Amino acid sequence: MNGEMSMEATRRRTQHSANGKSSEEVKQPAQWGRAWEVDWFSLMGVITLLCFAPFIVFYFVMACDQYQCSISQPMLELYSGETTLLSIWARSPSFTWSAAKIYAIWVAFQVFLYMCVPDVTHKFIPGYVGGVQDGARTPAGLINKYEINGLQSWLITHALWVANAHYFHWFSPTIIFDNWIPLMWCTNILGYAVSTFAFIKAYLFPTNSEDCKFTGNVFYNYMMGIEFNPRIGKWFDFKLFFNGRPGIVAWTLINLSYMAKQQELYGHVTNSMILVNILQAMYVLDFFWNEAWYLKTIDICHDHFGWYLGWGDCVWLPYLYTLQGLYLVYHPVQLSTAHALAVLLLGLIGYYIFRSTNHQKDLFRRTEGSCSIWGRKPTYIECSYSSADGEIHRSKLLTSGFWGVARHLNYTGDLMGSLSYCAACGFGHLLPYFYIVYMTILLVHRCVRDEHRCSSKYGKDWKRYTNAVPYRLIPAVF
Repeated sequence: MNGEMSMEATRRRTQHSANGKSSEEVKQPAQWGRAWEVDWFSLMGVITLLCFAPFIVFYFVMACDQYQCSISQPMLELYSGETTLLSIWARSPSFTWSAAKIYAIWVAFQVFLYMCVPDVTHKFIPGYVGGVQDGARTPAGLINKYEINGLQSWLITHALWVANAHYFHWFSPTIIFDNWIPLMWCTNILGYAVSTFAFIKAYLFPTNSEDCKFTGNVFYNYMMGIEFNPRIGKWFDFKLFFNGRPGIVAWTLINLSYMAKQQELYGHVTNSMILVNILQAMYVLDFFWNEAWYLKTIDICHDHFGWYLGWGDCVWLPYLYTLQGLYLVYHPVQLSTAHALAVLLLGLIGYYIFRSTNHQKDLFRRTEGSCSIWGRKPTYIECSYSSADGEIHRSKLLTSGFWGVARHLNYTGDLMGSLSYCAACGFGHLLPYFYIVYMTILLVHRCVRDEHRCSSKYGKDWKRYTNAVPYRLIPAVF
């Protein structure tokens, strides 16, 4: 929750139920968090995504592979009868065991780094928070521990990539691009496998049954997840691993592979490709630098682990978040100096707003409000909420700094950065701009979901907060 700071001081409810047992003994499920019931509109949205999201990924990748990244030409040819779905499918590279081997090694290596290499970077990098950290309180009242070593994993992975490119030559730096569509089938296999496993696990051997939510609708349960924090053993947390690795660690490697392919094909790398690599690497490094803070965000704090996260992190993220680099392989764009500087400035300002907003929340939480924001003592709304274990918890919702301007101004900065990635590709095609359209829909929907949960969680206190900070993303507009 934006601006939320959970306090250690709690008090147990002692009201008695009709059978004479106190709420210490009779635990009621917390009403905040993921939905318990599914309306028809939500169900139709879930079924639509399950059916069409894999097709969308295939369509964009196929459009670049067969139609030079035109997103209209395939539809026009299908409409005119010049081609058929079967002919498009027949021209697409199929699954290969070579790609399966590459992907299996990749995932196994990331599992090894995640599980077997405890973080040491926090011991010698000033300001970085790594190692074992506490997550946020779950609806059932639990606080899980996590091994934060994403930055270390990213550094090791990229050091090996650079060493291979310059010294060892085990594989070509273009290996990802050269196997891009066969790898897509492999990512789908893993995405569906892990989602299905998590779905079955929730019924047969959940990690914590009190944090499971069953809606009675199999489609919604499969997509949005049942278990809140599915784990294998003590440390392998599905949400943290698949949210951060293998997809986000791969993001910058994918862009580097695109850059290498552009160099191979044209003999040079364009300034647009360099901009995309720099701006997106900045976002990825920010994610891993602040991985401990990420434990307090909506993905970890509220979303259950299902197809939405499992398949999305394996397939949707690496394939659609990197469309700009893929486009620039097929359409190398050399920007004017003014255009390049404008894109860079937009990306840097967006990042500044995104990072500064999140930093203010983190500072407020860590100091329990005993800090200065924009040179003043922060203001906040005092709130309370209950968890399923019968505890009443105290929180403070920040209303100072960027959090007094809008309730989700970090999303506004994120959208500015997203637009900069797209603008780096020029204005010749629509395909690179899918990302900003998608991110706008995602973050606006996330605002609505987040605020619905917070309204259920905080009740009247949430109304006080929205009165104090009336706008969501854009002051005086929305």
